[in-house]
Amino acid sequence: MTALAALASLSTMVLANPIVVPEPIEKDYTIGYLEIDGAISEKPGGDAGFFGGSEYTTLRGLVRTFEFAASGAADVDAIVLRLRETALSTADAEELRAAIEHCEEEGVRVHVFAESYGATELIMASAASEIILQEGGSIFMPGVYIEEMFFADTLEWAGIDAQFVQVGDYKGASEAFVNSKPSQAWEENISRLMDELYEAMREPIMKGRDLSERELDRAMEEAIFASGETSIEIGLIDAEMDRLELDAHLADHYGEDFEYELDLYVAEDTGAPDFESMGMFEVFAMFQELMTEGVKQRTSRDTIAVVHIDGAIVDGTSSSGGFTGSSNVGSLTIRETLAELADDPNIKGVVIRIESPGGSATASESIWQGFNALREDDIPVVASVGSMAASGGYYIAVSADQIHVDPSSIVGSIGVVAGKFVMADLYDKLHLRPVPRVRGPRAAMLSSVLPWDDDDIEFIRDRMVETYDLFTERVADARPDANMSKVAEGRLFAGTPAVEVGLADKVMGLEPTIDELADELGLSQGSYDVFHYPEPPSIAELLEEAFPAAGAPMSSSK
Repeated sequence: MTALAALASLSTMVLANPIVVPEPIEKDYTIGYLEIDGAISEKPGGDAGFFGGSEYTTLRGLVRTFEFAASGAADVDAIVLRLRETALSTADAEELRAAIEHCEEEGVRVHVFAESYGATELIMASAASEIILQEGGSIFMPGVYIEEMFFADTLEWAGIDAQFVQVGDYKGASEAFVNSKPSQAWEENISRLMDELYEAMREPIMKGRDLSERELDRAMEEAIFASGETSIEIGLIDAEMDRLELDAHLADHYGEDFEYELDLYVAEDTGAPDFESMGMFEVFAMFQELMTEGVKQRTSRDTIAVVHIDGAIVDGTSSSGGFTGSSNVGSLTIRETLAELADDPNIKGVVIRIESPGGSATASESIWQGFNALREDDIPVVASVGSMAASGGYYIAVSADQIHVDPSSIVGSIGVVAGKFVMADLYDKLHLRPVPRVRGPRAAMLSSVLPWDDDDIEFIRDRMVETYDLFTERVADARPDANMSKVAEGRLFAGTPAVEVGLADKVMGLEPTIDELADELGLSQGSYDVFHYPEPPSIAELLEEAFPAAGAPMSSSK
């Protein structure tokens, strides 16, 4: 399809420091067109999970697309990356930025176009040849802001006694409930983490936009809903134009006869069935299986498994959050998944992709045991951290042979917190009259009326110290270069500093991690598959999560 250069006029275009691109020569240029619309996912899901549908939604699919282009296999000379109301995490932006940078290094120019840019979009786009803003759009990059709320005074006023025990001075899970302001240890912890995250945000933008620290300081003072003209002046973008002018702009550099490659995206193999090759009865049978069992991935050759630890870590089964909201990851679901992987001779290696703030200590230990068992069976395991692997998330990470992080990944929080809210005074203010009845020496531990006495607190602390000691033992065994006196007790670290203190091995995104593991296994490109686990839930399971009473009869026994 030829570019529609005649649709546009360059009279209103604002440009600064035009990019250096090849002068038009006697050849037809091909420009790949790629969109990111809204949020992107860590793994295939929805219709991609059930029916193999391909959408521009997975992080790995997008990274692979840029790598495909950089290798020359896509046969494109440049890429237009169109952003539509994106919702990128900083980790998403960093991994996509690395892929764009690789394209640029291999001579494939990337032009990014959006109606607006925030910090994450600028982090990603800063590696591109050109950042273009829709005329009338704006830039918003104020910095890093965290607002903590402390409820101790409110809870006391309401008649609620927050009782928490923690092991690790820098652990922050209970801070908001037991204090009216940050403790000295938490203030030190969160302030250092914010410094690290702020640096992780600034460094790629300074590098990509060739700005000094002083120049970026000035730019950030102006970059609060800054206009295109101002954003060009302060060096954050290259051009401002209407979308209809984009083709004419590209034609100036690639010639009017350039063509768009609209099918650039490299979709992930979901392992879904090929309905087009099935007969009617096979389709009905498969649909019934989808209803009760979900998609079952069947490996047919060497495969690397990406096991996702996404969400809070809980005992029992995972919840997808498909209809109802946020997901969590259950130890039983992960252990069953790992048992299946261990029995599959085609599984040659495993990447643990972690996006979790932690959760149950017993569930984390159970999952640690599962991944450790794979390693004992000579299946290599590598952890890849996205936005966060904190507390239980980091507990699981140390089960791997190596830990890879993004620059802004949050890791650590090696500590333990447990507690409850005693609401007897609140009940009294509300004229509620609970009647507790206790049988057994520890039966009232979770009572909302009866507080812990000194013996209860000592008992809980002893159990928590046992959990903390096991946690630190797991970390010390896996990370011998980490000084536990400087990294434990709940301390948090961003990705690059985490490598420096020994909590991680290298700064590397998911796709390079998969590639590196494949190289170590002697698997050549194109000779192996990459499947995501756990598999998507069945339709019946999704319905049961949303409507337990209605969904229960549809569930199958397993």
